[in-house]
Amino acid sequence: MQCSWKSMVLLALASIAIQYTAIRTFSAKPFSSLCSRGPGRDLAPNGPAVNCGVGALGGPGQEMLEGLDPGCEEPVTPSSSFSTPPYNASRRVHVLILATTRSGSSFVGQLFNQHPEVFYLFEPLYHVQSALLPRLAHSRNPAERRVMLGAARDLLRSLCHCHLNSLESYIRPHPANHSTDKLFRRGASKALCTPPVCEAPLGSTEQALVLGDEGECVKRCGPLNVSLAAEACRERRHLAIKTVRIPHVSDLKALVEDPRLNLKVVQLVRDPRGILASRIETFRDTYRLWRLWRATGRRPYNLDLGQINTVCEDFLSSVSAGLARPAWLRGRYLLLRYEDLAKSPLQRTRELFDFLGLSVEHGVVEWILNNTRGSSDLSNRQKYGTVRDSAANAESWRQKLSFDIVLYTQTVCQPLLDLLGYKTISHPGELRNLSYSLVEDRTFVPFL
Repeated sequence: MQCSWKSMVLLALASIAIQYTAIRTFSAKPFSSLCSRGPGRDLAPNGPAVNCGVGALGGPGQEMLEGLDPGCEEPVTPSSSFSTPPYNASRRVHVLILATTRSGSSFVGQLFNQHPEVFYLFEPLYHVQSALLPRLAHSRNPAERRVMLGAARDLLRSLCHCHLNSLESYIRPHPANHSTDKLFRRGASKALCTPPVCEAPLGSTEQALVLGDEGECVKRCGPLNVSLAAEACRERRHLAIKTVRIPHVSDLKALVEDPRLNLKVVQLVRDPRGILASRIETFRDTYRLWRLWRATGRRPYNLDLGQINTVCEDFLSSVSAGLARPAWLRGRYLLLRYEDLAKSPLQRTRELFDFLGLSVEHGVVEWILNNTRGSSDLSNRQKYGTVRDSAANAESWRQKLSFDIVLYTQTVCQPLLDLLGYKTISHPGELRNLSYSLVEDRTFVPFL
């Protein structure tokens, strides 16, 4: 059968297009990485995730199956309130915990800190803020905000590649010979308090001191060798960073879209009334006028209302953007309510780790059990403590705030409360009646 010259041209063009696509695909990602080393949890633009490894799901301490052919298989559904692709740790995952101060971010960060394959960093952007905007926690000036966010994004990108020396530029005084004793909250990271970073690590019976008394790590380990820390970062499969210094998830768009990073964002939210109550107790000087209002029933004329207004504005803007499910956040964004985690820590942690492609190791489960059954009084005495009765702590703010402060907060934060499923109260009896929860049962399904 003869073909016209037009048909021949069309066939030739189609052939060229197919070859070009294939060349681009295999030059960008070697064939071995497509399955045998498979990304596993990568999301195809127009299709479901495919697991190219044999992984374990759900339960604590489950290990990856060994001795089996890691051929591609269809994803299975874990037993949780939403479906996520199965666990596959064959590709490095970078996790950013996006939160605000006193929203439970230290607790969530420690979940990752207990994982033996995760390199965890506590608030590295603290140093960026301290160097660029030393007097402002969250600058509202557009020019200053651009400078801060630009530097923060550059540093986060470097940290994802384990280029920890980039952090040295912001540490004051500047590290000498890549050694410093000024890294903010070093003791909150196990990876920075154990070999190869620390030459005098804590004994197995003393590991709890890393969290209970962060200063113990610094005393035993001495100055931090940034080069050794970078080596430890490269040896771990995954990296997690906690920050309260990125106000909006859209500020991370360039990082999320970078295919080299495999960055996933966990946006942690909490009832703003609970955030305010915690800040009043924790930052006594900064929130002195709020305590005066609570004690006297009269709102001071010079009270900085922006201390709670800004929280609700930033949360509402960021959460609305995430829940709008833009294409660039597909498979990269999870909204987590602190109250849900506090009520069911094991279940929510399994769901969280499933979404991220991490196994729930025995050490993570053990830490949860040890840190969610403590006394609420103990957590109140420790500014950044994580040992508490988590379920009781979630709504303990109802015993701490006055009715008029709650009414004001509800008024300015009403759109956020509605969006996140937090109930309002209309009289003092509802406020103190802890048998009536102010947290609606609601599931925020990840965008997969």
